[in-house]
Amino acid sequence: MLSFTRQDFPDDFLFGTATSSYQIEGHAFGGAGKTHWDTFAATPGNVVRAENGDLACDHYHRFEEDLDLVKAAGLDAYRFSTSWARVMPDGRGAPNPEGLDFYDRLTDAMLERGLKPCATLYHWELPVALADLGGWRNPDLPKWFGDFAEVIMGRIGDRMFSVAPINEPWCVGWLSHFLGHHAPGLRDIRATAHAMHHVLKAHGTAIQVMRGLGMGNLGGVFNMEWATPADDSAEAQQAAALYDGYYNHFFMSGVFKGEYPANVMEGLEPHMPKGWQEDFGIIQAPLDWCGINYYTRKIIAPDDGAWPSHHEVEGPLPKTFMDWEIYPDGLYNFLTRTAREYTGDLPLYVTENGMAAPDVIENGVVDDPHRIDYLNQHVAAVQRALADGAPVKGYFIWSLMDNYEWSLGYEKRFGLVHVDFDTLDRTPKSSYHALTSALIRT
Repeated sequence: MLSFTRQDFPDDFLFGTATSSYQIEGHAFGGAGKTHWDTFAATPGNVVRAENGDLACDHYHRFEEDLDLVKAAGLDAYRFSTSWARVMPDGRGAPNPEGLDFYDRLTDAMLERGLKPCATLYHWELPVALADLGGWRNPDLPKWFGDFAEVIMGRIGDRMFSVAPINEPWCVGWLSHFLGHHAPGLRDIRATAHAMHHVLKAHGTAIQVMRGLGMGNLGGVFNMEWATPADDSAEAQQAAALYDGYYNHFFMSGVFKGEYPANVMEGLEPHMPKGWQEDFGIIQAPLDWCGINYYTRKIIAPDDGAWPSHHEVEGPLPKTFMDWEIYPDGLYNFLTRTAREYTGDLPLYVTENGMAAPDVIENGVVDDPHRIDYLNQHVAAVQRALADGAPVKGYFIWSLMDNYEWSLGYEKRFGLVHVDFDTLDRTPKSSYHALTSALIRT
């Protein structure tokens, strides 16, 4: 069972769960345009078994059933994302009426169930027509993204509880353009510098567009990973600080301080887009809240390789099925550090937290005690942060259900609900049932 209950938190504290469009909807349906994840997955070697999001969880046809599960768990809010290519198949130009209608119906279905709709405009799938124009390397992308924000939020923005433009800028920039693990699969420092800057300019552009529509409760969602030095040497400390810089501080400092960390710019500045210093007026568009996605830490050691001249070292702690160390102290550290260094009294949300496990059905039951333990540890970290003054207003579990885990295909299961990807049957796991008991209102 879970060691916390709703009564352990302030009355206005939100419990929710999160998903993303390409990972669950079924991108083959409803007139959606091709995305750069479709082409990335079709390239041999990029994705396990070359799996893609054509069908995924078929949420496009089953969203009523899925939202019933959110409501039945006693959750307050549902964090979802909109697909740019579903709304605007070519990324620009005429919208797709079926796409707009889908998000209209999805929004109304949330409200009918008393759920707060928490939207993310972009969770990684770029229309392929824009990818062909350079994607996030293209300086025009922030404007195009603003146009998309105006179209989709012009349709459903009046019913949103909260909106964030972009999920996890680090993944859009560094993971996809420097490490090459996600679409478009580049390993290029110039592409990385351009993408990291343009994604923040796109974030700010969308915030300005939504303000122009009269919308409020707008925020940003940043993934954070704690960096632990491999030893006590000055070199290891410096390496971990650089990892912390390009993973965490770069995006927070850009949005909340209008500058980038000096240690990161030692490597990136020669490759930045022309006139980048002039964009902070847009990047710093004021926010109403800040979201933190947190999963793990990394242990960092220096080396003699090319910049950033460090590598990850395997840690001693228990790991999830993603081979990620379970380190709840990192969540506490980020909640308190973010408030202290960047956001002050601005409301903070844990917008994603969860774990993958090799969950299987046995006699109609999916028992996932490791996930229950993980949630207990991380919710306790949230409670410690609250007690120490961090203005945490909500906690969202990743994910509602097992889904498409990007380059790892369908084998990494993060859900509170098990999905059989042959039959698409949904089976709530023991963690789901434990959560339902914990969230009962008394």
